[in-house]
Amino acid sequence: MREATFVKQNKDNWQRFESALQNNALESPGELSNLYLEVTDHLSYAQTFYPGSNTLHYLNSLASRAHQKIYRNKKESKNRFITFFTEEFPREFYQYQKQLLLAFLVFALFVAAGSFSAASDGAFVRSILGDAYVNMTLDNIANNDPMAVYKKMGEMEMFLGITINNVRVALMAFVFGIFAGVGTLYIIMQNAIMLGSFQYFFYEKGLLWESVRTIWIHGTIEIFVIIVAACAGLVVGKGILFPGTYSRLTSFVNGIKSGLKIVISTIPFFVVAGFFEGFVTRQTQMPDWLAILIIASSLALVLFYYVFYPIYLHRKTNNVSINRIPKTT
Repeated sequence: MREATFVKQNKDNWQRFESALQNNALESPGELSNLYLEVTDHLSYAQTFYPGSNTLHYLNSLASRAHQKIYRNKKESKNRFITFFTEEFPREFYQYQKQLLLAFLVFALFVAAGSFSAASDGAFVRSILGDAYVNMTLDNIANNDPMAVYKKMGEMEMFLGITINNVRVALMAFVFGIFAGVGTLYIIMQNAIMLGSFQYFFYEKGLLWESVRTIWIHGTIEIFVIIVAACAGLVVGKGILFPGTYSRLTSFVNGIKSGLKIVISTIPFFVVAGFFEGFVTRQTQMPDWLAILIIASSLALVLFYYVFYPIYLHRKTNNVSINRIPKTT
């Protein structure tokens, strides 16, 4: 169906719905829900056949306003905490895959930059990691226990300290998004350069595999979820720079809300990463196959939850919505 025909057929209903929302003229919550369902059907249709159009932006705005009105005073379900993580957040996160990819690419770029700088300048690693850490690690290597740093602190103390620090970094990556996303990119750059120089340091000492099979037991979740938190900051930055059909203030507020949801989603992962670092990483005597299994499982979990599952939910919702729209030509 041509866009002009689609708009002509439905614009009267959209305008009545918009007027009713503004004037609180709907007779019952059921009527509001039915109209909201109709608008979301039209929104899904527009997403499929008219991407980037003014019609799509208008319907998205209308559906958002209706959603807020429906759920503003709705009594929360006892299962809301669970459904937030299993349905609400993953479904919404689909629309931020581009920001996630950008955060990942920037992080990978600066990891490479950190490694290259460490290879080019012998003093670079010390300038990034600090003399105390480098000297301690050199002593550990001399004592045939290069990963001994993970055994210096008690399990619970390390677990709590690492978890709190990771959440702090995630919040910084999110909050610094208010500087049009540039602050978030700076946080990514810092952490990526540190990781690149850190891994090159062990490579130079002939201990790359020993470092990888140990550090990435906790680092797989930790690093990738920091990238997700950076995605939250980029969402805030996008809200400032590209408001679309919203006012800049409204777009900024929406970006803050969406970014905060993303950060909240990372907390359980940071707890798991902190547990691994506090209780598991220190078990440097574990066989390689077990370390590889933990690393591969962690990577699969993160990719499933933040990439594949949102795509699956989006396609599932889109297929259901499109099938309910009458076939027209």
